[in-house]
This record gives sequence, C-alpha cells and structure tokens, in this order.
Amino acid sequence: MALSLYAATVPSCQQILGSIAGLLAKAEAFCTEKAIAPQDIIQARLAPDMLPFAYQVKSTAVHSLGAIEAVRKGVFSPDMAAPPDSFAALKALVAGTLAALEKVSASEVEGFIGRDMRFSFGEHHIDFTAENFLLSFSQPNFYFHATTVYDILRWKGLAIGKRDFMGKLRIKA
Repeated sequence: MALSLYAATVPSCQQILGSIAGLLAKAEAFCTEKAIAPQDIIQARLAPDMLPFAYQVKSTAVHSLGAIEAVRKGVFSPDMAAPPDSFAALKALVAGTLAALEKVSASEVEGFIGRDMRFSFGEHHIDFTAENFLLSFSQPNFYFHATTVYDILRWKGLAIGKRDFMGKLRIKA
C-alpha cells in the first residue's frame, strides 16, 4: 500500500505535539522547582535575532493544524498574532490543536491532493500543490519549530532527552 498524504502528515504532527505538551509540563514544573520566573523560559531565545520560545510553540500549531486549515482555504499567510504569554495558554493552544487534528479525516486530506495552494506574504506569493505545500513547506517548518522548543529547554537546563522530543511512537500492534 502506498503511503497516504494523511499518514505522512497528521499522525506525525500529533506525535510531536504530544511531546510538546509533555515538554511544556516539564518546563512549568522546572520553573516551580528552581524558582525561575516562567517568562525566563517563555521569552527565551537561542540567539538575539531568533523568535522566543512561545513563538516556537505557537508555530508548531501554525504549521500543523494551521496548515490544514490553510489548504482548506487555498492560501497560507504568516501568522503575525502574538504568541501566548503563559504556560497555561501555551498548553491550551497545544491541547486545542491536538483536539482539532483528531477531527481531521484521512479522506479529507487525501482530497487535498492536486489542489492549488498559495503561500502569500505581503505583495509576494509562492504557488504550490496542496501536497507540496504540506510536505515541503509546512512540515519542515513544523519540525524546525518543534526542535527549537526542545533546544531552548535543554539550553535552559531541563533534564530532557531524545525520548522527550520523539513522544509516543506509533509501533506495530
């Protein structure tokens, strides 16, 4: 059986978003345990010109569920809204994203194949097919931002490892 577009996208987003939920819980507990202000992590950046932790978490939602919603409309534009500014709000965003992804059907995603899709930014745009947008634009962005969430937490001193990033594996039953 050929690998479907759904199988190549949605379950992997769910897996990594599940790990992001766990990382957020660990980060919040770390702040309490070490008497660190939550904003020290929520606003942390790996480099001065890089966007903060909260933006990285928000971007995992933007490049998973947000990408699916964009394909439904046929256009994706950068999300310029401010990211959540508390652990509670970040956890709610991830939980809401996971809940919404549960409702995305495989048949709907397979129906995206071949559709026109536009990435629009300012006066510029890039045209894709829906599957190429999901696989060559949103999926790499999703993993970039998820990895940056993990990296910031490691840099801040959390005792986390690869298993924390990988989340629940989809093993043979």
